[in-house]
Amino acid sequence: MLTIQRPFIRRIQHVALSLQALGCKKRSWALTNHYCSCTKSQPSRNASTLKLNPTTESPPKPPADHRELGISSSLFTSSIYSPGSPLFLPNGAYVFNRLVSFLRAQYALFGFREVVTPTIYKKSLWERSGHWENYADDMYEVTGRGARGTKNNTATEQDQDEEFGLKPMNCPGHCLLFGSEKRSYRDLPIRYADFSPLHRNEISGALSGLTRVRRFHQDDGHIFCRNSQILEEISNTLRFIGMVYDTFKLGPYKLVLSTRPEDHYIGTVNEWDKAEAQLREALDASGREWSINDGDGAFYGPKIDIILKDSDGKEHQTATVQLDFQLPQRFELSYDTPESGTDRPVLIHRAIFGSLERFMALLIEHYNGRFPFWIAPRPCIILSVTDRDDVKQYAKDVQQTLSGLRHYENEQIQPARLDKVHIPVDIDTSARSLQKKILEAKNKGYNHIVVIGPRDLDISPRTVTVEVHAQADAEDACKLQIAGHSGIPRFENYTVNILLES
Repeated sequence: MLTIQRPFIRRIQHVALSLQALGCKKRSWALTNHYCSCTKSQPSRNASTLKLNPTTESPPKPPADHRELGISSSLFTSSIYSPGSPLFLPNGAYVFNRLVSFLRAQYALFGFREVVTPTIYKKSLWERSGHWENYADDMYEVTGRGARGTKNNTATEQDQDEEFGLKPMNCPGHCLLFGSEKRSYRDLPIRYADFSPLHRNEISGALSGLTRVRRFHQDDGHIFCRNSQILEEISNTLRFIGMVYDTFKLGPYKLVLSTRPEDHYIGTVNEWDKAEAQLREALDASGREWSINDGDGAFYGPKIDIILKDSDGKEHQTATVQLDFQLPQRFELSYDTPESGTDRPVLIHRAIFGSLERFMALLIEHYNGRFPFWIAPRPCIILSVTDRDDVKQYAKDVQQTLSGLRHYENEQIQPARLDKVHIPVDIDTSARSLQKKILEAKNKGYNHIVVIGPRDLDISPRTVTVEVHAQADAEDACKLQIAGHSGIPRFENYTVNILLES
């Protein structure tokens, strides 16, 4: 039961922000004058002490298919006009953006600064980085209009005739950023993060839902550091991965060290041996079991991959940590040393989700399409018992309150504040029977169903009844709600008294 008392209306954001202090799980709680009390709280967990989560709940049987769930939940679709490039519907875009927001909120903890870089670069950049020689088959080539596009061309326009390539990864662009300024050893490590879209020319037969696509987004990050900082930076990245995967309760998964390929690699064998030895040291220090995948490293350096299984048991690579001595050499990157000389930085590539599309596919199957409240695209719906005008109006009032939107009757609209929480709350005040509306809401996977009828108007203070539905995951850890700035945590049974002002 959720009791909402008159006088009306205080925005639900106050409730959401107050509840972010919660540290409880499956406990009854009450809120009065925006202060929350819990019968028991969880001990705080420092990100640096978190370990990779070794367990997960059993996948749903029969195995969930994110492609079918994506259609039934109106998350994404595809088109013959852009094969391998998913089109996210509003529900899917909401989940996607919640994942991005969650990761962005962690960047300050780990010292990352977000950047924005181009999608297209000249062929000469890819030749310099080594991608054109070692990765061209997986890239899209694009030709500029330049001299071919017009009759009256300047020298600059003619220069645009050079071939271009859509970027399959962000590392060359981040090298350009590092090289754009004079650097000192005091500046290092420098950590860039980037969410811009990437394109890889996958063969059509390999395309599959969100797990194998041609256009995707990667939470790409690059760390430029000194040799003495390598172990600490890789260890912190593994902790970052552990914290995030523990939050989503994803696992079990494997840590795999991928070593130098037999061909199509840049650099010397000695440089590769040195990089592999440092990754081995970081893996040993992590305290986790790991294995070796000989010859499967990137062409520029060895890497640590996180391997997750989907609900059908198929393995997918998600997170990755890669050590690279080659690109800093190719881009002639340097920093000033304490001895008034210069030295070459080391480049660490890292992704926590990996492909956001692939990670989202695994989450869809992990939760069987029923997401926890903080990322759910359908967290709440309000159903009216009747289509009476006064009931419909009260339902709209409750919708405005729960969603965190203000009432703008008789007042000028003001910009929404960045620190306020907005929860998407749907409403159905049609004349259909309540039974049909409830059944439809359950089938669509709403986390909460609010039922409003004429009797609610006659009670003082006015109340609404909330039906809470259990999700595929047995527990909604409060840290999910806190990290997602989502609002009210969902428990199986709870009562809340919310005092609202007019």
